[in-house]
Amino acid sequence: MPNGRGIASSKLAAALSKAEVDQYLKGLPEAAVFSIQALRKQVLELVPTGEEGISYAMPCVKLNGKAVAGYAAFKNHIGYFPHSGNIVTQLSSELAGRKQTTGGFQFGLGEVLPDDLVAKLVGLRLKELSEKYPDLDFKLY
Repeated sequence: MPNGRGIASSKLAAALSKAEVDQYLKGLPEAAVFSIQALRKQVLELVPTGEEGISYAMPCVKLNGKAVAGYAAFKNHIGYFPHSGNIVTQLSSELAGRKQTTGGFQFGLGEVLPDDLVAKLVGLRLKELSEKYPDLDFKLY
């Protein structure tokens, strides 16, 4: 649609955002791509209506315009960022042995996070978003 609204433009924006994430992955080491592709798949299975994009120069999945999960490749690790200062601290015991900050945690290149851990991370973030924005739908699928 010419005014930038509607289904056609939404699909175009989603395609462009997915393309941005695909472009981000180009040129990364194989182990980093493996880990990020696995995490990307895990998050999108939990949030099938999520929109991929780039936020803070890293791939992320958004729902209703709000970031649910972000991830990035670094020289020696992958970083997971829930876009909240409250999520990692709630799971600190499950993340024991991993470098943690209030805003994220690290895991190894070539590593795939356990499905149940990703489900907890995403579930806590969606719960937080649903409490902050009660008029928006943040159901975990």
